[in-house]
Amino acid sequence: MAGYSVEEIQTKQQIREFLELPKRMYRDDPMWICPLDTDVESPFDPARNELLADGEAVRWLLRDEQGTVVGRIAAFYNPDLAAACEQPTGGCGFFECPNDPEASALLFDAARDWLRSKGMEAMDGPINFGDRNAWWGVLTDGFTEPLYCTPYNFPYYKELFEAYGFRNYFNQYTYLREIVLDRLNPSVVRRADRLFGTPGYRFEYAGNKRLEDYAEDFRTVYNKGWATYTGVKPIDSRHALQLMKTLKPIVDVKLLYFAYFEDRPIGFFIMLPDLNRIVGRFGGKFGLLQKMRLLWDLKVRRKVDRAFGVIFGVIPEFQGKGVEAGMIRRFEEEVAKGLPYKTLEMSWIGDFNPVMMRVAESYVCATRYKTHVTYRYLFDRDREFTRAPKLGRASRGNRTLGSE
Repeated sequence: MAGYSVEEIQTKQQIREFLELPKRMYRDDPMWICPLDTDVESPFDPARNELLADGEAVRWLLRDEQGTVVGRIAAFYNPDLAAACEQPTGGCGFFECPNDPEASALLFDAARDWLRSKGMEAMDGPINFGDRNAWWGVLTDGFTEPLYCTPYNFPYYKELFEAYGFRNYFNQYTYLREIVLDRLNPSVVRRADRLFGTPGYRFEYAGNKRLEDYAEDFRTVYNKGWATYTGVKPIDSRHALQLMKTLKPIVDVKLLYFAYFEDRPIGFFIMLPDLNRIVGRFGGKFGLLQKMRLLWDLKVRRKVDRAFGVIFGVIPEFQGKGVEAGMIRRFEEEVAKGLPYKTLEMSWIGDFNPVMMRVAESYVCATRYKTHVTYRYLFDRDREFTRAPKLGRASRGNRTLGSE
């Protein structure tokens, strides 16, 4: 048996080892792209993660007999999010490990025991302690170049999770579409054109006013479409404004689309340039030099030719009316004017959301090409396991309305 040991991270040196481990593990993998250290650290920084105001997070390192770091894991919980689940549920994430069930079991045990001590009865993993569009799920299919802040891992991670007893809670699909004009489904074009000619409807990219002014429109649609879904908290005006300010340096306004009816926001389609095409060669660093290089390549040289869909939503009372088609059609019109993007990837579409799967496949004409799995581990091994409920079903008395 290997002489592994697990230690809780408490020093800056241990944090540095936590960050450096993947750089050693994946250095010979041509598909892996080095994430920015600041993006990995963000969930553990109280100044940047409001979930830490009421919640907690802890990290561990796994060392071999020689004292070399060979694995890592984090665990976290927030009381409000935990209470919204069928049983109080925390999370584990940022998992890296050699292909050894003994090693992975030590890491999973550390996360389980800590979460149990905090009153949790289950843990999801690997997930992020924050927004779902980052660091979420085990990649099980489609081992190609990852999008910005999306997980990439060795194929054997699936077996490590399942050998420990984790079960598939839901799948997250990524869809790919080559941006070629006139490939939209004819029904999409017809539905969009019908709404374009209907008084009251308006579709626009985020170029008619300051980006910050769209924050409240985003918040309105998000809270109506997402906030009743289990584990998703409503966002307030401050959070929405901060999100827009964060996006501002990197955004291409012609990738942000909003739909209105009688000047009331009813939908959005948020896309971003894929920063991995630039930041991967920074080695995790993001100082002044790297920031200048990013902006130069992004805004001046326009080197990014891949866009990815971050979030897409329509408020419930306007779903099924063609609003989705209207936003997609507006995007196509801008593509025709010479946008630099060759491919569009729509990530984080859960299998519990068949409506969004249909949008991606039938409206956007995209092909599913990656799968990430979010697993759940019940601490009571005799308790019945159930997968994530489909959207539209009741959950603790509320109707679930939407998801990423």
